[in-house]
Amino acid sequence: MRIAIMSDIHANREAFDACLAHAERQGYDRFAFLGDMAGYGADPQYVVDRVARFADEGAIVLKGNHDEGAALGNGAGMNEYARQAIEWTHQNLDEHSRKYLLALPFSIQEEERLYVHSDAAMPSEWRYVNDAASAERSMRATSQRITFCGHVHIPQLYNMSAQKPAHYFEPKPNTAIPLIGQRQWLAVMGAVGQPRDKNPAAAYAILDTDKKNLTYYRVAYDMEPTAKKIHAAGLPAMLAARLFIGR
Repeated sequence: MRIAIMSDIHANREAFDACLAHAERQGYDRFAFLGDMAGYGADPQYVVDRVARFADEGAIVLKGNHDEGAALGNGAGMNEYARQAIEWTHQNLDEHSRKYLLALPFSIQEEERLYVHSDAAMPSEWRYVNDAASAERSMRATSQRITFCGHVHIPQLYNMSAQKPAHYFEPKPNTAIPLIGQRQWLAVMGAVGQPRDKNPAAAYAILDTDKKNLTYYRVAYDMEPTAKKIHAAGLPAMLAARLFIGR
């Protein structure tokens, strides 16, 4: 089975559609969406509706912190830009979508895999996995061999052997990475809708469960329509500007 794994779409319709089209060309059997469909961008209703349709077809869908904030209309603890976007998103999602987002799970286990938006040790606390220490903490919190998460907006890959600490591995786009069975793995997806690794191209990955490998991808898309919609919605201009620099 080939599972296309996406996280942090952040209401970016153009980036999402580009990744969906790319996954179609690569060939996939199922989707997994690791949270934060909403927030920052100007197309939350479109993204939530489309993800919900994939869920009806068997996709895995998780809740992210922006999804929870948008559902509740509460951006407490977020920076000013994120808070403004959360309040706008809450007003621009229909009631059904707000309830849908709030009801999503924090994590899902399936076979040897754990899917979660943030740190598996405390999924509801929205802690970042952004170095070897936090990756090890997350891996030690589960017995699953492979953990997939998002939240950080930067593609990362970690592995850990018995009695040895977690080790960082930099994933290269379009290169299949064998997930060696004797190790425990944690794969951090980049962001579909708002990358922060200085590469503005949308990011996602495909897991091949038969070949036991993972391939990260970067997908270019036209950012101008996305930026124009952010401006037209009255959202903070910085949310549009950062799309072009991937930060």
